[in-house]
Amino acid sequence: METTGTTTPAKDFFAAAAALLEQVGNAEAASMAAAGALLAETVAEGGRVFAFGAGHSSLPAQDVVYRAGGLAVMNLLPVPGAVGVDVRPATLGSALERVGGLAAAVLDAGPAREGDLLFVISLSGRNALPVEMAVHARSKGLKVVGVTSVAYAGETTSRHSSGTFLKDHCDIVLDSHIAVGDAELTAEGVTGAFAPASTVVTSAIMQAVVATAVRDLAARGAEPPMLRSGNVDGGHAWNESVMTRYADRIFYR
Repeated sequence: METTGTTTPAKDFFAAAAALLEQVGNAEAASMAAAGALLAETVAEGGRVFAFGAGHSSLPAQDVVYRAGGLAVMNLLPVPGAVGVDVRPATLGSALERVGGLAAAVLDAGPAREGDLLFVISLSGRNALPVEMAVHARSKGLKVVGVTSVAYAGETTSRHSSGTFLKDHCDIVLDSHIAVGDAELTAEGVTGAFAPASTVVTSAIMQAVVATAVRDLAARGAEPPMLRSGNVDGGHAWNESVMTRYADRIFYR
């Protein structure tokens, strides 16, 4: 979308993001319903739930962990140095995404086990870390939901030795429909596109899946293990009770 003098860059970005959200909401409705049902089933059966993303793809994973209005049993699966841009130099995180064997080491040392559920979030799905995270998780008996842009598999080459992408190793794939390059706007005088929307869209996908699971659990007659805001009266006491009840499935305390 090119910005023009008849509107503003802010309005253009909101319009682009809204269009993407509508597209994903329609195109991925069945897949999000399936992912929500799988999440609900895992919670109902006593399984653990983890979310992983590297770099900026970690933001949608973090958004569903220890979150008011969310499920208390959502856990971040961290890979030291690869989550966020809090390392120096920031490019180290990008480099770690291309290191083979790291995912297996993290999974084998962590609490994930057979019957658990792992969300692997990677915009491109082309690097070794998310591909191997999905492959190794499934070899350990976990179910894997991948959140990625399928377009990258058609327009880029894999950086994994197998030549495959994250989408090739998931039980369910949620396509963010983000264009290769992750930039929604252009403008005269600006070299290249700008204004990425992947975080907005991918966070919405994750929240939609959690919302689906909450209603699914309620429909089963099971009370969803929900957290409340600590900024409302009684919130902290409620959360302490929930986290104590589900302590064997919570790893962020």
